[in-house]
Amino acid sequence: MDNSLEQARRLDAADPLTNLRTRFHLPPPGQIYLDGNSLGLLPIAAEAGVRRALDEWKTLAIGGWLDAATPWFTLAENLAGRVSALVGAQPEEVAVANSTTVNLHQLLATLYPAEGPDGGRTKILAFADEFPSDLYAIASFLRGRGLDPRQHLTLVPAGADGWIDDAAVCRALADDPGLRLAVLPAVVYTTGQLLDLRSITAAARDAGILIGFDLSHSIGVVPHTLSGDGVDFAFWCHYKYLNSGPGAPGGLYLNARHAGRAPGLAGWWGSHKERMFDLGRELDPAHGAAALQIGTPTILGMAAIDGALGVTEAAGMARIREKSLRLTQDLMERLEARLPFGAGGFRFANPREDRRRGGHVALAHPEGARLCRALKAAGVITDFRPPDIVRFAPVPLYNTFEECHETVERLHRIVTTGEHLSLPTARTLVT
Repeated sequence: MDNSLEQARRLDAADPLTNLRTRFHLPPPGQIYLDGNSLGLLPIAAEAGVRRALDEWKTLAIGGWLDAATPWFTLAENLAGRVSALVGAQPEEVAVANSTTVNLHQLLATLYPAEGPDGGRTKILAFADEFPSDLYAIASFLRGRGLDPRQHLTLVPAGADGWIDDAAVCRALADDPGLRLAVLPAVVYTTGQLLDLRSITAAARDAGILIGFDLSHSIGVVPHTLSGDGVDFAFWCHYKYLNSGPGAPGGLYLNARHAGRAPGLAGWWGSHKERMFDLGRELDPAHGAAALQIGTPTILGMAAIDGALGVTEAAGMARIREKSLRLTQDLMERLEARLPFGAGGFRFANPREDRRRGGHVALAHPEGARLCRALKAAGVITDFRPPDIVRFAPVPLYNTFEECHETVERLHRIVTTGEHLSLPTARTLVT
């Protein structure tokens, strides 16, 4: 037997999370799924949770709001308490509501004063290569305040290595007296770089700037300590590493020091729970982040989150992070051993150091799009991000070291034989 395959199987045998793999609906034999940073696989418990909610709807109808096993009326608050543990926050600082981009709009509207910027500060700082939806939201928010994004949106560029320089971000926060607020990714969606949230937050606080992070590519795979770090706000999705299904409701964090602010986008589900059905003409907001809920929650989506969280809770964030780092390190070592790096055109777009790496490996090649299609034809599901990155996301809850080994072997065959590649030949592709 191949020594590298033997090694992978030994690692899997010693892995304390291996048994959790049976809690998911896995792809058919022969297929390897490494795209959990776009959409996680379906947990069996999430499916059961949705079926239970459907049965409650069928048998209880409107009674499900109070008489369901977990009453729908307080389901969002119940989930917020559980999700808060994953981001290092108090339950009242978290809301499970809305969608990711809607939550960014809500947080901006709540924290950037409607009556005009504080002390003449007007600018928002963001990363130039952030996921476009965040940039669209920020630009449209500024336009809604009568401000031109070309003048009031400051974009921090990536360095020559393609990564954000944490120190450069801190300097940008300190040097521009016009900055009011900053929105940055915790993990960059293309390169997988993990930012130093603590140092950046400290720099923002020193400069009197509100700081928030998009956790979409970190929640569920990287532990966070938002409250301890002093972060002002954050937002995320639940359908990647938290495996809660396509378009699952999003989440947000609002530091307790901002509790009591009127929600920028008001809706009746942000009402104080005990007085919601008084149906007053004026909003009586809930305490803390719950006030930033807007409309009636999607109960079927919430039911999927309810079921999916159990497997993450069973693993624990410390063990998830430990295995994630080992999986991505193992994958990088195998890729380096089997592919032509340097003159061959391959390189890692992600940082190598554990402290700077999120949950996925970003393999760059000028023909990355063709390689991604060839991998799919070979039974390996990854994804491509322009201009040249193939993303491999081995998820600790259900991926194995043996799958990493087999992925690299299939990619090696593609590169050396041209298998599944259209013309030009593989040798032209890698030289």
